[in-house]
Amino acid sequence: MMASHSDSIPTAVAVVGAVLAGAIVVKHVLARLRIPAAVGYIALGALLSLLNERWVWRTPFLDAVFRFLGAIGVACLLFRVGLQCNLRALLAQLGRAARAWIGDFTISGLLGFSVAYYWLGLPAMTAAVVGVALTATSVGVSVVAWQERRMLDSPDGELMLDIAELDDISGVLAMSVLFAVLSAAEGGTDAIRWLPLLGSFAPKVSAFVAACWLYAEFVEARLSALLRRSQQPTDPLLLILATSLLIAALAEWLGLSMAIGAFFAGLMYSRDPQQVRIEASFDAIYGLFTPYFFVAVGLGVVWPAMVPALRMGVVLLIAGIVGKVLGNGLPVASMRGLRSGVVIGFSMIPRAEIAMVVVQRAREADPTLVPDTVFGAMVLVSLVTCIAAPLIVSTFLDRWRPGA
Repeated sequence: MMASHSDSIPTAVAVVGAVLAGAIVVKHVLARLRIPAAVGYIALGALLSLLNERWVWRTPFLDAVFRFLGAIGVACLLFRVGLQCNLRALLAQLGRAARAWIGDFTISGLLGFSVAYYWLGLPAMTAAVVGVALTATSVGVSVVAWQERRMLDSPDGELMLDIAELDDISGVLAMSVLFAVLSAAEGGTDAIRWLPLLGSFAPKVSAFVAACWLYAEFVEARLSALLRRSQQPTDPLLLILATSLLIAALAEWLGLSMAIGAFFAGLMYSRDPQQVRIEASFDAIYGLFTPYFFVAVGLGVVWPAMVPALRMGVVLLIAGIVGKVLGNGLPVASMRGLRSGVVIGFSMIPRAEIAMVVVQRAREADPTLVPDTVFGAMVLVSLVTCIAAPLIVSTFLDRWRPGA
């Protein structure tokens, strides 16, 4: 039987190409407005979802194509997060950054969970998804304001980056624990057998980390050196892409999530002295696939649910801002002064990559766990924090120039 026109491969190719072209236009327009590209990608997906309400164009086949491209986009996102982590430098500064990070992770996570569970009346597991998502930070959104004022290398700028790296690591680890709990909670939280869960989860994590370490220690450097001597300059990058996808798939098969695997793959290659060149070469692949993840997030918006999602989004937005400002601001203020605490606290409020990966993957695992209103509310939190944070941080930096 012939496939319908909307399910044909040429149609899928046309839609994929049109979305990519639209993403490029959106990226360049928003760059002039100094708005993060992720905001535009999500808005583009939401617009496509709205068009689908009027003219149905989505099919199961096209949705599967977007899920696949979005999965590759998630792998690219988390690989880059891992690649940008400098573990050696972070360990050297761990003492001061850890003080702020403990408050950051604890207050933002507990406040997000408490507001979702006690105030909004969401189920415990849904509130846990919200809490974990709100622990994450997309500090790259705020970094632009620091870079424009040449303050990223200041003591406050370096402290902010160290806290953000710890945030990334803890966010990914919290996500892996959350997904393990979700897989065990199909019968409800009362049905979870915590000891067997820990007994099955810990060996998987240990085996996965050991496999990554063995590859990084004994295989990666030799194989990369061999390929660098080849006549094909793209071979080292292709090797990185191939191994990263394999590691991400291995993590998914072990029940740890593909995002976790991609993050660890990035950590492995962050040890490479050629890391800067790796990151520059990876930009094209990153730019190709990551828009599809954010577009897929926007496609997940159900417009009839956005009216109730607006109220919930405002409540979660306040919780998200307060959690980061207090969680970072109080410990940083004790170390560096009130102005530094305020600026770093507001610099940490954007939620984009990891936060939306948590929400999106939880929804894919169980749509009842993240209903349309909760998903829409978290999308609003992501959009508002990513737009507002750079403006607020820029204002503070211009007035105070803390830690310069």
